[in-house]
Amino acid sequence: MSELTQKITRLLEEQPGLRTVEMAALLGISEWQLVSRLPAELCRGLAGEHVRTILEQVAEWGPVTTIVEVAGSVFEVKAALPRGRLGHGYFNLFGQPGQLHGHLKLEAMAHVALLSKPHRGKEAHAMVFYDAEGHCIFKIYLGRDERGELFPEQVRAFNALKELAND
Repeated sequence: MSELTQKITRLLEEQPGLRTVEMAALLGISEWQLVSRLPAELCRGLAGEHVRTILEQVAEWGPVTTIVEVAGSVFEVKAALPRGRLGHGYFNLFGQPGQLHGHLKLEAMAHVALLSKPHRGKEAHAMVFYDAEGHCIFKIYLGRDERGELFPEQVRAFNALKELAND
């Protein structure tokens, strides 16, 4: 086990409530460097070539939470991810009112982490998209019902995505 992996393991034990971005900052590494060294039960890493497949599948799942964090500010959209289509060098998302709109540069997404790490004491699962330098571009967390419970069908679909890591 490398020295960095030992530090990550120790940090997980001592401060399990830290978010991965906070853990990476404490260790002075990129978030991707951190998550790619987490135990397999917490994270499965995928190559960027799977991004479009993941986005197309998630668009069928119903409500999710899409998060973009920039300079300490956090932007969230809680809605179904709209279907996208390629055009003008982007994967374009044109959602209905209340849904996400945007233009994603797929080739800028070098890695995807399928992250299963509790958040504020609750089970949580996310697809986290990283650039080549290991910085987070955005995250998609599984949705929750009115009681705050994860949608079981989304958990099953998320776990099925882990099979892409075996390709």
